[in-house]
Amino acid sequence: MIDEIYKLNEDYDPELIKEAEERLVGSKSRDEEEIIEVTLRPQNLIEFVGQHHIKDPLNISMEAAKKRNEPIEHVLLYGNPGLGKTTLANIIAKEMEGNIKVTAGPALERVGDLAAILSNLEEGDVLFIDEIHRMNKTIEEVLYSAMEDFAIDIIIGKGPAARTMRMPLDKFTLIGATTKMSLLSGPLRDRFGHVFHLNFYEHEDIEKIVNRNAKILEVDIHPDASGIIAKRARRTPRVANRLLKRVRDFAQVRHNGKIDEEATHNALDMLRVDEHGLDEVDRKILNTIIDNFDGGPVGLSTLAAAVAEEMDTIETVYEPYLLQTGMIERTPRGRKASKLAYKHLGKKYTAQDNLI
Repeated sequence: MIDEIYKLNEDYDPELIKEAEERLVGSKSRDEEEIIEVTLRPQNLIEFVGQHHIKDPLNISMEAAKKRNEPIEHVLLYGNPGLGKTTLANIIAKEMEGNIKVTAGPALERVGDLAAILSNLEEGDVLFIDEIHRMNKTIEEVLYSAMEDFAIDIIIGKGPAARTMRMPLDKFTLIGATTKMSLLSGPLRDRFGHVFHLNFYEHEDIEKIVNRNAKILEVDIHPDASGIIAKRARRTPRVANRLLKRVRDFAQVRHNGKIDEEATHNALDMLRVDEHGLDEVDRKILNTIIDNFDGGPVGLSTLAAAVAEEMDTIETVYEPYLLQTGMIERTPRGRKASKLAYKHLGKKYTAQDNLI
């Protein structure tokens, strides 16, 4: 039913839809977006919208560290992709007046890689490790002494002639970011002085982000339009920025250049992002549960096979938002489509559909 509505839209363009198949509402960052994202990122805590449960204690800790003339304690940030972990790391470095070195867990393959990075850090610098849960255990163990004692032990030579040399390091701050807190080992997690969980954003905060970034992009946006984008942004700033840029392009090409309510509706309908922020894959999952499995419950492995997706992809990419919006439910026997999902897809809901 929803697909038919999109096809009846006079602005339906198969080529543009094909381009959007790279998951417009996905929260994973893309390489081509990095330059624009840097421009849109807030530069300090005052500009950073939302996450007050993090901002307030973090601001106090940074102020206290500056008064003591020492780096802030190591910080661990965890939460879904696109919520601002990298942005917060850059803000901390700037507020503490230090340089930031950025790397990722999978990029650190050898102890020498980590030693080279750490030895080049100066007093008060920040080392940001994204996907820190993907570091190998050997690298992780070397990091323990670096975090606690600001020194690393390097083994020189091999066999009986091998000896250990301790290399001192300047005091630095390690900021780790992860989307999978459970995969982080206890010893590493315990060495962080601050552990912050980034929540999904409230609608009002996303709307503020859209309005702020529209000014940076120098586009005229109507308040109703920013509200529509915010509603479909899956409570994630990265998705909101992506939708804003796509709507801006549509307004400039097929409208008068101004992002108003009509242009926003037409652009997002063309891109097949519905009023709940669901895309084609989300709807496919819901339709499969309802049509193929009578609304569920259905096991994750069976569902993954039915929609031709990996189990891990469904569980980590699609399912969190569907759970958050109440479209699906987890039960001991599997996933079920909720009454809200039936209503959203225009399907008749009957009680026996969801019997366990």
